[in-house]
Amino acid sequence: MEYLDFELPIKELEEQLDKCMVIGEESDVDVTETCKQIEKKLTETRKDIYKNLTAWQRVQLSRHPNRPYTLDYIKAICGDTFLELHGDRTVKDDKAMIGGLGKIGDQSYMFIGQQKGYNTKTRQYRNFGMANPEGYRKALRLMKSAEKFQVPVVCLIDTPGAYPGIEAEERGQGEAIARNILEMTRLKVPIIVVIIGEGASGGALGIGVGDKVLMLENTWYSVISPESCSSILWRSWEYKERAAEALKLTATDMKKLKLIDEIIREPAGGAHANRPKTFETVKNKISSHFDDLQKLSPKELVNQRMDKYAQMGVFNG
Repeated sequence: MEYLDFELPIKELEEQLDKCMVIGEESDVDVTETCKQIEKKLTETRKDIYKNLTAWQRVQLSRHPNRPYTLDYIKAICGDTFLELHGDRTVKDDKAMIGGLGKIGDQSYMFIGQQKGYNTKTRQYRNFGMANPEGYRKALRLMKSAEKFQVPVVCLIDTPGAYPGIEAEERGQGEAIARNILEMTRLKVPIIVVIIGEGASGGALGIGVGDKVLMLENTWYSVISPESCSSILWRSWEYKERAAEALKLTATDMKKLKLIDEIIREPAGGAHANRPKTFETVKNKISSHFDDLQKLSPKELVNQRMDKYAQMGVFNG
């Protein structure tokens, strides 16, 4: 288990608890009461730390190396029913953007999302979750297939941004993202978007237009990362914490600004602290929102979606 800097008091208490248990096992000393006291303190410390997280600490949690990624969610939610689909039919198969058909119960869904890697080798293979234009074109192809066969779309967002390389620009990165945003606004099937980690810039928006947009508690959604914002405004990464506060990028801020529909609570310690519980919660949220959306006709669905986005950013002076 890896710990972030603000989680170190938890680490110390967990180590004390382990030592206490070892002493109890290896000797005749009764350590039950001591262990109970440490456990009580551990619970209280956890509660205090995670109750008062800053925006920057939530950004750190969203990037936690043990945090589940898109494929983890899909495999846990769909089991063996997931069938991955590949390629954009123009350039190649983008490994940073994954998609395919899967079932929750008897209902089929088209799952699409960015996939990061678990170690150096897989991170390079997945391009650190940064999709090229062909990734967004693959996502659009899958969405159009879903529309054709009347299958709802679920998008799982977790990206530090679209790939900013020269070759991505040469192949039309901006156009691919803009095309996706346009097409998603008028897709005639329900779209449920869940931000499971980082939701950065146009890379997130390229699969982020939905009838329902949900955010896990310790995730962020913003036009720019705190580090990049800090380097532009202050010519240094040192002010990233200040930038994170100013950007209003947390789930709470997004809900207040009416840019998302719901915050999904995470177990104490973040999504990685209790993966099964997190997967179950996300699965239930997808199903319940689909139950509401399937009552609408395709025309009502599109009109409601267009109205929702048209109302964003309206200022009444």
